[in-house]
Amino acid sequence: MFVIVAGAGLIGRAITEMLVQNRHDVVVIDLAREVCETVHAETGAMTIHGSVANIQVLEEAGALKADAMVCLMRNDADNIACALLSKSLKIPRIIARLRDPRYEDAYKLAGVTTIVRMADLLLNQIMTEIEQPKVQRIITLRGGKAQIYAVKIPASAKSVGMAIREITQRKSFPSECVFTGIYRQAKGDFLIPRGNHVLREEDVVFLVSTSQHIKKATDFLTKIR
Repeated sequence: MFVIVAGAGLIGRAITEMLVQNRHDVVVIDLAREVCETVHAETGAMTIHGSVANIQVLEEAGALKADAMVCLMRNDADNIACALLSKSLKIPRIIARLRDPRYEDAYKLAGVTTIVRMADLLLNQIMTEIEQPKVQRIITLRGGKAQIYAVKIPASAKSVGMAIREITQRKSFPSECVFTGIYRQAKGDFLIPRGNHVLREEDVVFLVSTSQHIKKATDFLTKIR
């Protein structure tokens, strides 16, 4: 996945490092030349010294082929300007950190697809939004050691018709992930899963997992036939 990170503050640098470690293609944009040099030296990511409110800078960063833009600038106005330009360049996913709640409507109008509020700002949340848009993190357990996630089963997924027991026995499904619930949207039923429960189209399954294993679990559950 090709991701542009706008703003190389503490969060921007940490996100960049995690993205590089997960083998994504990353370009970082920041106003400070020395910050760009440091980020490149520490992570190996390509960096561009310039303003995220300059469309030429975004094009130089590869915005026309980017899969996601992460707006992590130091003020909301810069994030909104970046989001507007990203939308005009047809970047499909725009994730932004909201500092002042009064700007939330402006973020939505600017085309931000995911707003991360300061009160909820966790690195794993941003990583999940970038890598796994099909996953919703519900709650954090034990001080961040594990999370509960919700995953919707697509209509044509290979996992449709498979029993929980069969899924958990597959080598491609991580043993660190545990099924804790199934919400059956058609009837509004919530099931406590047992080994013989079979997944259906449009089911929402709830999993307890660590952040490093949820991607593998989601890939298995949502893989299309």
